[in-house]
Amino acid sequence: MKKTDMAMIIFIASISVIVAYFVASSIFGNISKDAAKVKTIDPISSTLVQPRSDIFNKDAINPAVQVQITGTGTQ
Repeated sequence: MKKTDMAMIIFIASISVIVAYFVASSIFGNISKDAAKVKTIDPISSTLVQPRSDIFNKDAINPAVQVQITGTGTQ
């Protein structure tokens, strides 16, 4: 190979790398170096709170629903 051929290959390769860099940064955008801000929550405790008696009926099959059955007199 001649010196001009080698210089042309190096020139084309460097132009290709520069074009690839700008194409990639336009597709992927800039990577932010800032720290992300996230919300934190309180830890879950192992203590249980007794449910309110006006909402939960302890004698019902489904304690969340109060059921009243009334007869209509027809059978």
